[in-house]
Amino acid sequence: MHQFFVEPGQINLQDKSIIISGQDVNHIRNVLRMKVGEELSVSNGLDGREYRCGILAMEEERILCELRFIRETGVELPARIHLFQALPKADKMELIIQKAVELGVYSIVPVAAKRCVVKLDAGKAAARRARWQNIAQAAAKQSRRAVIPEVTEVRDFAGAVKAASAMEVKLIPYELAEDMSRTRRILENLRPGQDVAVFIGPEGGFAEEEIALALEGGLEPVTLGRRILRTETAGLTVLSWMVYLLET
Repeated sequence: MHQFFVEPGQINLQDKSIIISGQDVNHIRNVLRMKVGEELSVSNGLDGREYRCGILAMEEERILCELRFIRETGVELPARIHLFQALPKADKMELIIQKAVELGVYSIVPVAAKRCVVKLDAGKAAARRARWQNIAQAAAKQSRRAVIPEVTEVRDFAGAVKAASAMEVKLIPYELAEDMSRTRRILENLRPGQDVAVFIGPEGGFAEEEIALALEGGLEPVTLGRRILRTETAGLTVLSWMVYLLET
């Protein structure tokens, strides 16, 4: 079953109609070669529902569909996990976003930490964010997510800590942290409905002053084990643990 995302206004529950427009029109018609009468799945990226519909007509710039039934998907994690990812080198951010979305992350906040090699000016940051958001949307489609995780604007470390201030759980994996049993207890105590912030450092790790600022902001340092993980591995490791504990 192919899945597509539309704006909430493109779903009309009163007359049971759905309109698909934009780039998906070409994909449905010329790549998937779907025909009138075939069934597809639509989500609005917000309410966690799957709108199952059948194709009624294919026009030049839009596809008209008939709503057949609505299903509560249940595919989203019961807690909202926000990944605060320090900007990595090369195209690692694209991999991180793709896999984090597949694992169920709720949002991704790129962070310009002190030791980040990548430096983005305003123009580059806007263009990069647009590309990252497209990657998040594609990953959400592929993994049959009911929502499209937002990739926010790039924040400096202080701004990132402030953005996480109201979240119930705030974790920062740190190579000098110890006691794996404490990490396990924290993760096992995650509860449905919570907002959870996970801060992941760049290749060179967080600077000492950033760790101090994090502690002042209420972040809890945790260990991920005895081995030093790459930045593209650390966040996905934490997310995998959380998926296991929240869904069992």
